[in-house]
Amino acid sequence: MATYNSLISRDASNDPLVPEPVSKEIIQELPTQSAVLQLARQVPMSTKTQRQPVLDVMPIAYFVGGDTGLKQTSAQDWKNVDLIVEEMATIVPIPEAYLDDAQVPIWDEVKPRLVEALGALLDGAALFGTNKPSTWPTAVYQSAVAAGNAVISGTGDDFAQDVSSTAELVTRDGFAVNGFVARPGLNWKLVGMRSTEGIPIYQPNLDGRPGGNLYGYPMAELSNGAWDMSEAELLMGDWSKVIIGKRTDISFKLFTEGVISDDDGKVILNLMQQDSVALRVVMRAAFATANPATRLNTNSATRSPFGVVQATTAAS
Repeated sequence: MATYNSLISRDASNDPLVPEPVSKEIIQELPTQSAVLQLARQVPMSTKTQRQPVLDVMPIAYFVGGDTGLKQTSAQDWKNVDLIVEEMATIVPIPEAYLDDAQVPIWDEVKPRLVEALGALLDGAALFGTNKPSTWPTAVYQSAVAAGNAVISGTGDDFAQDVSSTAELVTRDGFAVNGFVARPGLNWKLVGMRSTEGIPIYQPNLDGRPGGNLYGYPMAELSNGAWDMSEAELLMGDWSKVIIGKRTDISFKLFTEGVISDDDGKVILNLMQQDSVALRVVMRAAFATANPATRLNTNSATRSPFGVVQATTAAS
């Protein structure tokens, strides 16, 4: 449901930002960045739409029958992947009196969270199809499941076997697994795994902090709120096949005049009349996945560069 009346105000939830003169420091976790923006192939875009050619038909070689045999012909063809830019944005209004009384630079605290919110929106749409624009193609998770590259957690003798079984499915389609994106907390699950002799199986770092690599490839937990815990434990694949088209970088603009209205045109906030300011953030980007033909699988319906270890709840 669209909302137009959310703003930072002097209520109980925000009282710590207008404290008695004790501390000017706000303790908060470092905003999480977008996994998709970190892993995907990014291409600049000068227009709203752009086409990216992807190999669709592989050439085939033949043996020649004898010294005077006829050499056969073969075709090679491409298809276009459409990149369509969509706009992501939000507005944060704050009363001027609140800004005057706050003992911290409010906008410096708001901006990183706005970037995090855009990252979560992009990750959710690209990885799980959450609130995905209709112009964007099937998300990574759904494309992996549709191609049959999915293993329910607990299918194998242990989680490590589920991971390797999923990676095998991706490899059999002709793609290489070059990275993982995991649900929050999965690193600690792996750290807790033990062999029959009680020896830790997963030891990514020697300094006691979980993280780093899985089977030699980078693994990052997605903790910006975009992960669908009911569907997946781990996503893997060839992340160069995820394409993010960037029409514009993230931009901020501060407004001291203007109105904020809802879908019906009703004015919710008049910045000038109600002595408020509003910070608007905008990002324009496109998302697509490439699924080129490979020597191992020429059927696009059963082929995907991605695989997923599904949550047990996904089977119900």
